[in-house]
Amino acid sequence: MRKLVLLSLATGICAVSSHAQTLFTYGGHSVTKEEFLKVYKKNSINKTPDMSDTALKSYLDLYALFRMKVAEANKEKLDTVESINHELDNYRKQLAKNYLTDEQVTNKLIHEAYDRMKVNVHVEHILISCPAGNDTTAAYKTIDSIYNAITTKGASFEEMAKEFSADKGSKDNGGDIGYFTALQTVYPFENAAFETPVGKISKPFRTQFGYHIVKVLDKRADRGEVKVAQIMLMTPKAKGEAGIEAARLRADSIEVMLKSGVPFDQLVTKYSEDQYTVKDGGVMKPFGAGKYQMPFENAAFALSKPGDVSAPVKTDYGYHIIKLIDKHPLAPYDTLYPQLKHKVEYDSRSQTAKEHFFNKIKEKNGFKEYPANITEITSKIAAMVLDTGKNAKMVKADDYRNMTKPVFVLAGKNYLQSDYAKFVEMLTHGKLNGQKTMVLHDSYNLYVNNVVNDFEEHKLVEENPEFKSLMEEYRDGIMLFELMDRNVWSKASHDSVGLAAFYEKHKSKYMWEPGFEGAVYKFKTKALLDSGMAMLKGNMTDEEMVKAINVPAHADGVSEQRGHFEFSHFKDATQAELMQNKMKVVPSSSAPYTLVVAKEVYATPTQKTLNEARGYAVAEYQDFLEKQWNEKMHHDYPFKLNDAVYKSMVKNKK
Repeated sequence: MRKLVLLSLATGICAVSSHAQTLFTYGGHSVTKEEFLKVYKKNSINKTPDMSDTALKSYLDLYALFRMKVAEANKEKLDTVESINHELDNYRKQLAKNYLTDEQVTNKLIHEAYDRMKVNVHVEHILISCPAGNDTTAAYKTIDSIYNAITTKGASFEEMAKEFSADKGSKDNGGDIGYFTALQTVYPFENAAFETPVGKISKPFRTQFGYHIVKVLDKRADRGEVKVAQIMLMTPKAKGEAGIEAARLRADSIEVMLKSGVPFDQLVTKYSEDQYTVKDGGVMKPFGAGKYQMPFENAAFALSKPGDVSAPVKTDYGYHIIKLIDKHPLAPYDTLYPQLKHKVEYDSRSQTAKEHFFNKIKEKNGFKEYPANITEITSKIAAMVLDTGKNAKMVKADDYRNMTKPVFVLAGKNYLQSDYAKFVEMLTHGKLNGQKTMVLHDSYNLYVNNVVNDFEEHKLVEENPEFKSLMEEYRDGIMLFELMDRNVWSKASHDSVGLAAFYEKHKSKYMWEPGFEGAVYKFKTKALLDSGMAMLKGNMTDEEMVKAINVPAHADGVSEQRGHFEFSHFKDATQAELMQNKMKVVPSSSAPYTLVVAKEVYATPTQKTLNEARGYAVAEYQDFLEKQWNEKMHHDYPFKLNDAVYKSMVKNKK
């Protein structure tokens, strides 16, 4: 939480022009009126910031102290601390993701997605699996032979899908996956479906799952979204045809009851077997094309008026009776834009915008590859990596340290074969699994992208004012957090001598109120309570009693809490009761049964030890250290306010 507060305070720090008005100075540093107002307005909780003297002065004092501490962090060179540099690197990489893309291409992809959402495509497909890193040759030959058999020899697409497709969800249906629209599949598959004419078959193409061909059966205008409720009667495969027939008869009888006037929601409660919707009257979340099986989807969209109910509909899951609640057409582009932008940026198509952006960076910065040198290093790694034995699959960058030819150049800097070998070892954790040629090919592309990405991340700080400002905000925030931890938070916990001296000076604040020292026992049963009391009265120690009760026959039969209890916070026993009798049973008609046992009763306040008061003492010692440190900052960085500039900001409320 403290870190978040410090980072929040850092928000808004920015560079300003040299002729801006100076609002205040601290030591040899200055802050302008414009800079202060930007920070103040950005952190205001109200749309219209409070410009009164009281509000401005309060924030000014806080902000000035913050700037003093940032100056101190810079003086101590905290930005050279390894952990801070590591955190800054991670933040820069996360932040840069929003900048390392081509905005024009992204907007084009968003428009493309929306235009495609106006259409539903009905396809069949055949998949030949080819996991990432594996040799693609065999998989491609298989899909290509299937494609040729269908397009040149007249083989049935559906029969070939049933025989060869690796998609278990569609192969039994001849590869039929029904209707879908944009943003419901991976981008290469979506492209093939939308770019192939109706009745035609696409050429083989690859996705992360393997090689595909698709046959486009139909394209229709999107029907929007529909919201329905359902009564579902399941047909488990284990019950066979008899189960299906029984479900059909029940569905028919429910249909009769609906027609006789029995309310739909009553029949949902009594008969529906859909555990996800039965508690909500059978109501399902709105859906469009491609969400459910075609018979269910078609029946839902066929209903015309809210309240209309379908005849029983059969799917692979059972029989459904569907009631229409509402229909909505596709929402306008402006309405869907934020949602579409988020999806496109996290969809596989985002790689298109990133690749376009990276290509522009390469072109701008004189990127050039040396194919012969790339082949030389990848071939040598592939040859040296053993398939068996003690060092099987091992990659050691040191084996290639003398290979110093460039694999590519970027912005005048050569990136060498040995550099690439280090990347391969880091990427694979020193073990080259999978088909070597493919892994090395992919790792080289990753290496190029990694270098280009890192190069542009650092350029962003120089070329993008917004990015630079955000990085400076974060840098100041984490440095200040480190400084506060060193001077206040951790110091209060670890400075045992200072803490002890602080405790001694203020020990009168740390007192126990009247109470008792002892234990509170919770028994599972009344019989165990009686047994426990008898054991204690028979001079058993607390530990012996607990051990005797918690035997395997009734494990956890008693729990205990030991310590110092103050009567003001303890209602199960009073001072008078425990003064008279060191043991009290708290009246109860059900478990747990409570027994209070006092070893010592204190009628007046007693002193807490440092260990007993540690939580409070550490917190107050932190406050003490922070106050001391703040005073030191004001001493080391003298504050001087420009009254005229300050007064020009003040607008007192009337």
